[in-house]
Amino acid sequence: MIGSTRPFLAWFVLVSLLAFGSLACANEVELKMKDGRVLRGSLGPTAGVADQPQPLGKGVVQPIFFIDDHLRRTFVSKHRHQEIRYPKSSAPIEPFLIRQRAKLYGKEVGATGLILGISPFDEFGRRTLTMRSQDGPVDVVQGITELTPAWVKIEGITHRWELRVPTNSIPPETLATLLNRQPGADTPDQQKRIARFYLQMERYEQAQAVLESLLKNVSNPDDRGQIETWLDQIRQLIAQRIINELKMRRGAGQFQLAAEMFQKFPTEGVAGEILQEVRELIQEHQDRESQREKTVGALKDLTDQLGDSPARTSLDPIVREIEDDLSGHTVGRLAAFRLAMGDEAMNPAERLALAVSGWLLGSDAAATNLPNALSAFEVRRLVVAYLNEPSSAGRAALMERLGSQEAAVPRTVALLLENMKPPLPSEPVEGKEGYFELEAAGLDREPPVRYLVQTPPEYDPYRTYPAVLTLHAAGVKPEEQVEWWAGSWNQRGQRVGQAGRHGYIVIAPNWLPKGRSTYSYSAAEHAAVLNCLRDACRRFSVDTDRVYLSGHSVGGEAAWDIGLAHPDLWAGVIPLTARVDRYIVHYSKNAKHVPLYFVGGEKDAGWLLGNAIDFDRYFKRGYDTTVVEYVGRGSEHYYDEILRLFDWMGRFKRDFYPSDFSCVTMRPWDNYFWWVEVDGFPEKSVVEPANWPPPHGTRPIEVRGRLLPNNNVQVRSGAARAIVWLSPKMVDFDQRVKITLNGRAADRDVSFVRPDLPTMLEDARTRADRRHPFWAKVEIDTGRKFGGISGGP
Repeated sequence: MIGSTRPFLAWFVLVSLLAFGSLACANEVELKMKDGRVLRGSLGPTAGVADQPQPLGKGVVQPIFFIDDHLRRTFVSKHRHQEIRYPKSSAPIEPFLIRQRAKLYGKEVGATGLILGISPFDEFGRRTLTMRSQDGPVDVVQGITELTPAWVKIEGITHRWELRVPTNSIPPETLATLLNRQPGADTPDQQKRIARFYLQMERYEQAQAVLESLLKNVSNPDDRGQIETWLDQIRQLIAQRIINELKMRRGAGQFQLAAEMFQKFPTEGVAGEILQEVRELIQEHQDRESQREKTVGALKDLTDQLGDSPARTSLDPIVREIEDDLSGHTVGRLAAFRLAMGDEAMNPAERLALAVSGWLLGSDAAATNLPNALSAFEVRRLVVAYLNEPSSAGRAALMERLGSQEAAVPRTVALLLENMKPPLPSEPVEGKEGYFELEAAGLDREPPVRYLVQTPPEYDPYRTYPAVLTLHAAGVKPEEQVEWWAGSWNQRGQRVGQAGRHGYIVIAPNWLPKGRSTYSYSAAEHAAVLNCLRDACRRFSVDTDRVYLSGHSVGGEAAWDIGLAHPDLWAGVIPLTARVDRYIVHYSKNAKHVPLYFVGGEKDAGWLLGNAIDFDRYFKRGYDTTVVEYVGRGSEHYYDEILRLFDWMGRFKRDFYPSDFSCVTMRPWDNYFWWVEVDGFPEKSVVEPANWPPPHGTRPIEVRGRLLPNNNVQVRSGAARAIVWLSPKMVDFDQRVKITLNGRAADRDVSFVRPDLPTMLEDARTRADRRHPFWAKVEIDTGRKFGGISGGP
């Protein structure tokens, strides 16, 4: 399990139910990580992920911790844990055992082939799994032999094989059938035992149904009173869970859905303090709506006071925009305007200026100069045109027009970029809410790359959203990747999955070249992924500090490689069932700068052992890496891990302005790291994928950047040229900037770096990161002469 401890109320109900049965206690340790996660299970240290674990306190220094929760083993770096907690007691667990003719002797299934299909469990808990083998498809009959609230043990009947799956992955009707087939299932004691089971699963409704059924057959007043007390407490748990879901939806920006949940909230039998919390949430929602209506009304009234003046004509478009787009996400932009709505000391034009400037630039930048605010509106229009203009001549003409605008200064344009809607509009697929089929440019003469996007419910382009960019395996379509993260469609044309629930955008490129089943580590593949990301950022409101790269199988291998090659782009990387190869081995140093989360199975031939050297290297260096191995499982999609993945992703954001970084590279297109871009690599440091493996003596080139006090910027690189990109979050442009490359100071005139609007707009256009535009750049020649190897996606 992962996350916070259960609410006290759930524990109280559980203890009350346990008074009616004697259960064995499952001892577990809580490993609290520095990122806030709490991992529960049996704890052990180990020197390596493929090594034999040793008991705690053995005296041998071992850098890796693993937690075994019977379903999976989770490996983390010892350097990343905060504390080990030994709970005084834990919820007792009593399994339900199911008799099967499990195969106990003979050769064990050591590794699984590609799984071709799995039948549903029948009423006896048996299913047939078909997988590929050297001799063709093989059918393996399996049966459930043990049920616990957290995991289910499945054993082979025709083959010797034991594996575990989460209990909540078993269909509810199948689970109910298996529980009700237990001996004496209709007796009061067994019914209470089944209710305990459901309660520990946190399936409160099922526990409630069992107890309500039991209550009908109990006549003893004392027993009835106890069951009614448990039912009352379970109702509180159900209500609290609805509140928690409501809060999460609201936090994901789904205000309308939250309001609908308010209206349907069950009030009967719910405790007063819970109802009070609901009333407060409802009032908060109503206050937000009232605030919006009052703001729009005041804006209309002030605009009407201008009559038919030229200012009114200029204001009409922006006022209509505010009226149409003002929402719970953007109402804060007009905070300064609301404070001044009733201030008669200010004339209407000044108050309207506060509204317009606040809307365009954010409330902190709101000002009373109406001509400047209207100029900012025009500047935004020209900036959007610039970002969408394909020709350099057209962009030059737009830049000339910007020069005549009062508000066309870097500080204002940076705020406009941050607060504007994405510049490139898109239309969703008809009948499918928030679903888009799009194309991004391929590399050079490569064909365009098709990609899919799914936005979360109530998507608002003025709000930024975290995003998952997911890469499919060979033989798998991007549509399946979207479904893995965002769920399938319901009858209303809406997705019902975890990405929407948590408020994430899902981006799925068709990245693998047609006819290929392996990853070639090429520039074209990198461009397919990165161009789709940039194109999506132009079309959707992506929080570029919270983009997570993921992939399955060969897509996981690509995600691992691209994640290490471009660590400045990702808040985290999630390779599932991926294999280490080629550049990944040489780029291990870059893993220091990006959190990694690997998932695989014990029976996936060579997955853990083949990756062990790199996993161990990450752990020993204290990198932020998590490795999860599922017991008895093979090469699968591992949807079982999705809730833990969202919990993990929610804890990480990219640091776009690191004060110190050091990365290595061996490909000419892996040449951009945060605020340093290099070009012209020494030939002995570069290996094209077509020339792999590298010749003896080939060493990656290192690129290091440091931001030091007093406006000092240091760069070290073995390349021939470097570009240092600058922002006011890095240096003070009002002071002299000192830039040194490989210990040599840049030319004297470089010291006088000034913000440059063309540089800012071209950076925003090419990188599509409107949250972090660079304001200036300094190009430096190292004096080294190499073969001019350069280029990239």
